Amino acid sequence: MKPNRILKGLALAAVVFGLVTIVSGGRALFGSTEVRAEMGHTVPFVLWFNFLAGFLYVFAGAGLLWDKRWAAHLSLLLAISTLAVFAAFGIHVFGGGAYETRTLGAMSLRSLFWVAVAVVSFSARMPQITTEKHN
Repeated sequence: MKPNRILKGLALAAVVFGLVTIVSGGRALFGSTEVRAEMGHTVPFVLWFNFLAGFLYVFAGAGLLWDKRWAAHLSLLLAISTLAVFAAFGIHVFGGGAYETRTLGAMSLRSLFWVAVAVVSFSARMPQITTEKHN
């Protein structure tokens, strides 16, 4: 499968992932008391980061679909910032902080997803960058 075809699939997934993240994060942050209680031991900084990052997921996905150079850089920023928040979450957990096991899974998925998007988006651009230098 060509990198561009894979990238388009990842870009669509990023948009959907972003929309789902915004909705679920919004429910957890702004939902009724009952909804928030159902969420259990959420970690506020992780919840806020993921909610706000959801908007960037949609923006990055759209940029990748439109083949915008900045979208690869935004994907890399999302990968790095997600890994940083994941590390901070790890410190929170090892420090004895309350958390939900699903947060560990969600952060693992987010980290892997954005690292993959960043790698694929930059590798898809490599032939273009090489051609631009020789012209």
